[in-house]
Amino acid sequence: MNEVKRPKKPLIYYYVIVLLILLLFNFLAMPYMMQRQIQQVDYSTFISMTENGQVGQVEIQEQTNQVIFTDKDNTAIYKTGMVNDPDLTQRLYDSGAKFSGEIIEQMSPLLSFLLTWILPIVIFIGIGQYMSKKLMERAGGPNSMAFGMGKSNAKVYVKSSEGIRFSDVAGEDEAKENLTEIVDYLHNPGKYKEVGASMPKGILLVGPPGTGKTMLAKAVAGEANVPFFSMSGSEFVEMFVGMGAAKVRDLFKQAKEKAPCIVFIDEIDAIGKKREGQIGGNDEREQTLNQLLTEMDGFEENSGVILLAATNRPESLDPALTRPGRFDRRVPVELPDLKGREEILKVHSKKIKLGPDVDFGKIARMASGASGAELANIINEAALRAVRSGRKAVMQADLEESIEVVIAGYQKKNAILTDKEKRIVAYHEIGHALVAAMQSHSAPVQKITIVPRTSGALGYTMQVEEGEHYLMSKEEIENKIATLTGGRAAEEVVFGSVTTGASNDIEQATKLSRAMITRYGMSEEFDMVAMETVTNQYLGGDASLACSAETQTQIDKQVVTLVKKQHEKARQILTDNRQKLDELAKYLYEKETVTGEEFMSILNA
Repeated sequence: MNEVKRPKKPLIYYYVIVLLILLLFNFLAMPYMMQRQIQQVDYSTFISMTENGQVGQVEIQEQTNQVIFTDKDNTAIYKTGMVNDPDLTQRLYDSGAKFSGEIIEQMSPLLSFLLTWILPIVIFIGIGQYMSKKLMERAGGPNSMAFGMGKSNAKVYVKSSEGIRFSDVAGEDEAKENLTEIVDYLHNPGKYKEVGASMPKGILLVGPPGTGKTMLAKAVAGEANVPFFSMSGSEFVEMFVGMGAAKVRDLFKQAKEKAPCIVFIDEIDAIGKKREGQIGGNDEREQTLNQLLTEMDGFEENSGVILLAATNRPESLDPALTRPGRFDRRVPVELPDLKGREEILKVHSKKIKLGPDVDFGKIARMASGASGAELANIINEAALRAVRSGRKAVMQADLEESIEVVIAGYQKKNAILTDKEKRIVAYHEIGHALVAAMQSHSAPVQKITIVPRTSGALGYTMQVEEGEHYLMSKEEIENKIATLTGGRAAEEVVFGSVTTGASNDIEQATKLSRAMITRYGMSEEFDMVAMETVTNQYLGGDASLACSAETQTQIDKQVVTLVKKQHEKARQILTDNRQKLDELAKYLYEKETVTGEEFMSILNA
C-alpha cells in the first residue's frame, strides 16, 4: 500500500521566512533606496558650493573617506570623496554650513516613515494572514481546533498495485481465513444483505509481538482495494483534555467520507484499558475511550467501514470495548508452527540469492518458537554474513549461524578462556548433551559449542525436535529438568566443585518444576488445583501465586525435592558413563564446536 503523506511544515519554517525577508529588506533594499537619493559629485563642486554659501549641512565620514552634504534648503543630498584639505574646516565655518557631526537624514521624512514603519507592518500582516490560512487548512477548516490539535494524524494508504497481499503473509492460515470474509464483504456486500447478515463492526487481532498483526491488516486493505487508515493508540492521547476524543471524531468522520474503507488502530490497549471504579476525575484516556465506544455504536449497519485493532494484551481491554456489537470478532495471530515457519522463511528469502544446499525444513525446526519478525531477522542476518564472507549467495551454514546469532548473540572474537575454564565449559556442555542422549523422550542434540557469545554464554548445547510438539508429558518435563542440571552435575563428577556457569540452567529448571506443581497439576499432593495465575500471556506470561503462605511453603519444598531428584539422576547418568564423558569433553575441547552427528558417532562407537 502506498501512504499518502500530507506535506506539513513546522511553524519555525514560517518564522524563518519572515526573518529572511526583513533581513533582505534592511541590508539590500534600504541601502539601495537610500543610495538612489544621493547624487555623486566631484570635490571641486563641493568647494565651489561651499565658497558660494550653497551648502546647508556637512557630514565627514572618515571611515569611508567621503563627505556627504546637502544644499542650502536641505532638499538635495550630495556625496564626494575626501582629499587632503587643511583649510576645509575654516572654509565650512566661513560659509555658514552646519558641520557639528550630526548624521544627515538621507531621505525625506515621509519616505523614511513609510519604509521604517508602514512597510514592515504591512509585511507582518500579510505573512500573518498567510500563516493563519495554512494553519486552518492543516486543522481542517475554520471551525477546527487550534493548530490542528483535534485533527487525527491517521496515515492514509490508498489502493496500490504493489500493496501487501495475503500471499505476502505466510504462517497464519487461520487468521487469513477469518479475514478473507471481510474482503469478500467489501467486494460483494449485496449477497450478505440478501441473507440479512451483517459484518462485524470491529475485529480484534491478538497475539505475541512480531507475528504480523499489522501486516495482516494491510493485507486485508490490499486485497479489498479500499482506503486504509492506520493510527496507533498512543497517538490519541494528548496533553490537553478532550483532544483525544476530538481526534477519534475526526478519524471516524474521514472514514465515513471514504467508505468503504478500513480503519486500523494499532496497540489499542493504550486507550482501551479497563476503566477504574474511581469517582470523579477528568481522565483524558477515559474520555477518548468513551468517544471510541460512542462512534462504534454510531456506525450504521453495512456502512462499509470496518474497524481493525491489534493488541498484545487482550485481557487488559475494557469489557465495553470487546462486547458483541463493537469488537465482535477476535482473531488470534499466534506464533507459527513448523509448516508456518518454513513458509515464512520462503517468503522472506524471495529477495535474496540462495545456495543449492539450503534446507528450510531444517532451519524451521531449529527456529522453534520464533515469530515472523524473528524469522525475517534470521534471513537478513544470514544474507549479511554471506556478504561479510565474500559470497554471492546465502548458504545453509549462514542460516544456521544466524539462528545462533539471534539466540545467543555474535561470537566474541576477543574472549580468551584459560585452559582450566575451557575444560570446565567443555565438560559442562557435554554433561547437558550426554544426559539428554541417555534419556528417552528427549530432543536430539543438534550442536555443541564452547565458543563464547555476546549474550554472556560461554557455550551452549542446541537440541532440535524432529517435529512439532504441542503437549509435554510429565516424564518429558522431568527429563528436561535433568538435562538442565547435567552441566552442573558434570562439574561435580569431574572436578568435585561447582562454578557460576549454571546460573541460567538453575533458573530454567526451577521455573519448569514450579510450573509443574502450580499450573500443570502434576503434583500428587495438590492434584488439579491451580496455585498460580498467568497474566500477559503474549508478553512473557507473568505468574502470580494465588494461595496462602502455608501452601506456598509446601510448594517451595516440592520444587526443591523435584529439582534435587532430577539433579541426582543426571549425576548418576554421568557417573555411569564417565568414560564417554571424558572422551567427548576432550574432543569438544580440541574442536570447540561439535555437530550432533559427530556427537552421536563417538557416543555409539
